[in-house]
Amino acid sequence: MPLIYVERHRQSIYMTTFKALGLHEPFVNATLDLGFETPTEIQEKTIPVLLSGETDLIALAQTGTGKTAAFGLPLLQSIEVESRITQAVILSPTRELCMQITQEMKQYGKYLKGLNAVAVYGGASINEQAKQLKRGAQIIIATPGRLKDLMSRGYIDLGKISYCILDEADEMLNMGFYPEIKEILSKSPDDKSTWLFSATMPKEVSRIAMKFMHNPFEISVGEKNTSTDSVRHEYYTIGGRDRYPALKRLVDANPGIFSVIFCRTKRDTQRIAEKLIEDGYNAGAIHGDLSQNQRDLVMNAFRRKQLQLLVATDVAARGIDVDEITHVINYQLPDEIETYTHRSGRTGRAGKSGISMVITTRSELRKIHQIEKKIKQEFESKKIPTGLEICEIQLYHLANKVKETAIDKDIEGYLPAINDVLEGITREELINKMMSVEFKRFHNYYSKSKDLNSPSGNGESRQAKSRSKSYASDTTRYFITLGERDGFDWKSLKDFVTSALKVDRDEIFRIDVKESFSFFNTAPDLQDFVLSTLSAAKHKGRPVSIEISRNPEIAPGGGKRRKKSRGKSSSFQKRDTFYRGKKKKGKSTGKRRKKR
Repeated sequence: MPLIYVERHRQSIYMTTFKALGLHEPFVNATLDLGFETPTEIQEKTIPVLLSGETDLIALAQTGTGKTAAFGLPLLQSIEVESRITQAVILSPTRELCMQITQEMKQYGKYLKGLNAVAVYGGASINEQAKQLKRGAQIIIATPGRLKDLMSRGYIDLGKISYCILDEADEMLNMGFYPEIKEILSKSPDDKSTWLFSATMPKEVSRIAMKFMHNPFEISVGEKNTSTDSVRHEYYTIGGRDRYPALKRLVDANPGIFSVIFCRTKRDTQRIAEKLIEDGYNAGAIHGDLSQNQRDLVMNAFRRKQLQLLVATDVAARGIDVDEITHVINYQLPDEIETYTHRSGRTGRAGKSGISMVITTRSELRKIHQIEKKIKQEFESKKIPTGLEICEIQLYHLANKVKETAIDKDIEGYLPAINDVLEGITREELINKMMSVEFKRFHNYYSKSKDLNSPSGNGESRQAKSRSKSYASDTTRYFITLGERDGFDWKSLKDFVTSALKVDRDEIFRIDVKESFSFFNTAPDLQDFVLSTLSAAKHKGRPVSIEISRNPEIAPGGGKRRKKSRGKSSSFQKRDTFYRGKKKKGKSTGKRRKKR
C-alpha cells in the first residue's frame, strides 16, 4: 500500500476520531497501528477531560471497555520524555495486569523517543527491577506491595510525581491493599493529579476518593455495578455433587468454547484443572500459588489458544486480557456480588457478545436473584444438556469440520490403498460409518448418564415452577445452518431470525450458537411458519437450511427468560504439566484425547 495513501487514510480517520479528542499525531498514529479507529465510550468521555487541564478524576467502567487507553494516552501526552524523573505511577492489582498495562503504554508511546515505562511487581527479581529504575523511568507501573517495598529500600522517590493512576481500584481494595495505597498516596505530592478507574464503586473506593482527591471530575459509562448488555447470563441448577459432571457437559455442548472457569479457592482451581486434563481437555490453571514463570507459561498458552479452558481464581484472572473469550463459567459463585461483574466482564468484549454461565444449587438461587438486582439484568434458567443433545451437537460439529477441512496433498500417495480398503462402500455408508465413530464415542460415555438437573425446590417461586413445566412440553427446537463462522452470535442471530419472521423478540428463545450451526426454540404453533419462511431466506446470498432438531430430548427444559415475580500436590510445580503431550515425542496438547 503506497505510503501517501496510508497518510491520507489516517488523516481521513482521525480528523473525526482520536484526533478530535485532542491527541497529538504520534498517539493517533499509534492507535491506528493497533487497529483502533474509533474511541470507545470511556475513551471519548475521559481523554478530553484529562487533556484539558490538571484535575482529579473518577471513572467508572466495566472491564474490557478500553480503560488503559483512556488514561494512558493523555498521560503520555502530558509527561516530559526529555526528563528522567519519575512523573507518574500507575497502580494495578496483579502482576499480569501490571505487565499488560506496561506493554500497552509502550505501544501507545512507540513514537515517543526516550520514553521509559518500567513495571515492578512481586514474584520477580527486585534487584533487576531496581536496575531498570536507576536508568530513569518517567512512568512506573506497579503492584502496591512491590511499590511500597521499593520505596522503603530507597529505589523509588514519589516526591516529584505529577500523576497517580489507580486502575481496577475496587479490586485492589478487595485484595486488602488499602494500607499500601494509603501510604503511597500520602507520600506523594498533594498537588498531583489522581485518576481513579474502577468497575464498581464500593464504600472503600469512596473512602479513598474522599480522603485523597480534590473535587474529582466523575465519569460513568453505564450504571454503577451493572453488566454490559453484550453478555447473556445463564444459570444451571444441579445437585451439589454434580458440579464437575455438569461442567463437562457444558463444555461438550459447546465444541468451539474458549473459556475462563472461575473457582473460589486456589485448591479448587488446581483440582478442577487437573481433572479436566485427566479427562482429555486442553486445560490449565492460574492462581496465586504458581510462580511467575508458571503463570506466564499458562497465560501464553491460553492466549495462543493452545489451552481451551483456563481455570482461575478471581485475583489471578484480573490480568487476563483476551477479547476472544466466548464463555465465562462460574463453577462456584463468588462471595461478593461485585466480583461476579468482574468475572462476566471477561467475555463480551471488543464489540463481541459472550455468555456467562453459573453452575448453582437450589440453596444458592437467592444469590442469583441478588446479582440480578445489582447488575440490572435477568438470568436465563437453563437445563444441563442431555447426553443425546451433546451427541447431536458433536455430530453436526464433526460433519462441518470434515466439510471445511482442506485436502492435504501429502495424502495423495496413500489414496490408492485407501480406496482399495473402502471398495464397495457407498457414499452414504461411508458417511454413516464416519459419523458413527464420533457418535459411538459420545453415546457410550453419555448413554447411561443421569439427569443432572435439580428438581424444582424451595429456591424457586411457584410461578417459576409452573413456567418450567409449561416450557418442557410446549416448545419446538430448530437446527439452522448459520453460526459463528457466518458472523453470528446469540444476539445477532436472534435479530436475524426475528427480522426474517417479523415476530417479537420474545417469540425466539433458547438460542445456542455453535461454530457453523445453531439452535433456537419457538412455540409449537409457529413451527410451519418458521420452517417455510426461513427455508426461503438467504444470508449473504447463501440459502439457509433449517429443520426440526431430531433429538426429542432437546426441547424440554425451559430456557425462556424468567420474569421476576418479586419487585493433592500441584502438578504445575514441574512447570509444564499442562503440556503433558510435549514430553511425549514433542507432541502438543492441542488435540483432545479420544479416550474418555
